[in-house]
Amino acid sequence: MIDLSQETEALAQRLAAAQRLSVEAVIREALEARAAAEALPRRRMTVDEMLAAGAEIAALPLLDPRSPREIIDDINAP
Repeated sequence: MIDLSQETEALAQRLAAAQRLSVEAVIREALEARAAAEALPRRRMTVDEMLAAGAEIAALPLLDPRSPREIIDDINAP
């Protein structure tokens, strides 16, 4: 557990209330923004996370059912 000063905790609570988020979410967002600004490396995805992302992408509907060759032929048609 991290002990925060009353001033820091009050600031986090005010910001959370203004954004209608939890205090934890506000603190996490602030830390993630700071980590990005400092160019800290992000945690690598696990195998399960990668498989879930692939399954989500594979489940997306196809926008154009034609083959790539048919699409290119249509683009190049006079």
